[in-house]
Amino acid sequence: MIKDKIFSILKKELPRIQKNILMKDHTTFKIGGPAEYFLLANKKEEIIKAIEIARKIKIPIFVMGGGSNLLVSDKGIKGLVVKNQDNSSIILKGNNIIEAPAGALLGNVVTFSIKKSLKGLEWAGGLPGTFGGAIRGNAGAFGGEIKDVVLNVKALDNNYRLKKLSNKQCLFSYRSSVFKEKNWVVLSAEVKLAKGVKKELEIVVNSHISYRKEKHPLEYPNAGSIFKNVDFKKLSLKFQNFFQDKVKKDPFPIVPSAWFIIGAGLTGKKIGQAQVSEKHSNYIVNRGNAKATDVLKLIDLVKKKIKEKYNVDLEVEVQFIGN
Repeated sequence: MIKDKIFSILKKELPRIQKNILMKDHTTFKIGGPAEYFLLANKKEEIIKAIEIARKIKIPIFVMGGGSNLLVSDKGIKGLVVKNQDNSSIILKGNNIIEAPAGALLGNVVTFSIKKSLKGLEWAGGLPGTFGGAIRGNAGAFGGEIKDVVLNVKALDNNYRLKKLSNKQCLFSYRSSVFKEKNWVVLSAEVKLAKGVKKELEIVVNSHISYRKEKHPLEYPNAGSIFKNVDFKKLSLKFQNFFQDKVKKDPFPIVPSAWFIIGAGLTGKKIGQAQVSEKHSNYIVNRGNAKATDVLKLIDLVKKKIKEKYNVDLEVEVQFIGN
């Protein structure tokens, strides 16, 4: 009865709201039970309105992007889930500045920058997810990170007040930011790029896309890299010597987590229908109808074995949410 009343209130203010929508249909992992209430929001005004109503009637709210770095509980999510699909215009402003809404696909922002012969985002060629998600998690690849180009970000803080933050105020760190740490909602951002040569930028972007297709298990549903890579400086001298030929710049010297997982003999390890990818060991793939519990057990197993063998505490990059 109470749920029906809540839904009628939400429906009156947000006509397109739905209930009991399976989250597996809205995450790249294809895992997750039902969201109690669910809204596809096409405008930032709609997101703000949804948040205001949820606060007023005192139900939990979660704002998501493309669902590419997300693991949702098999039991689903209580309260209101708002999927940000604000894909309004990506704009070129003066001084090589691009402004884009958080709901824009990161790939579309990259494509737009290349069309305008601007460099600074080509490292993101082939990355899934939204622009806002990339900012929230300070996405990075091939030595580049989103923090390198962000000029400012508009977001809602924990009290849902609109804020405009400078790059410094975003508190970017390795695969994190103030938005991720405090669960703030990114609405839009500006990035400052540099003049480049269109054909050269296209070559770089296409090479990254090809690399992902070749090296990453894109044939199965997944949530991207499960673990953050390991800071080389934090390894013991013994393992620094052992892994020295595996070091990459990302953007500081790291050892890819995949090498630890391979070394522990966990490649291909399976629990239920969740499997450590045989193609890229820092991916867990959904081989059929994997459950969130399968993935969580596999994550715990990997962390335990890596700690035992290398005395390294792997940090999970994927966000888990739900009941």
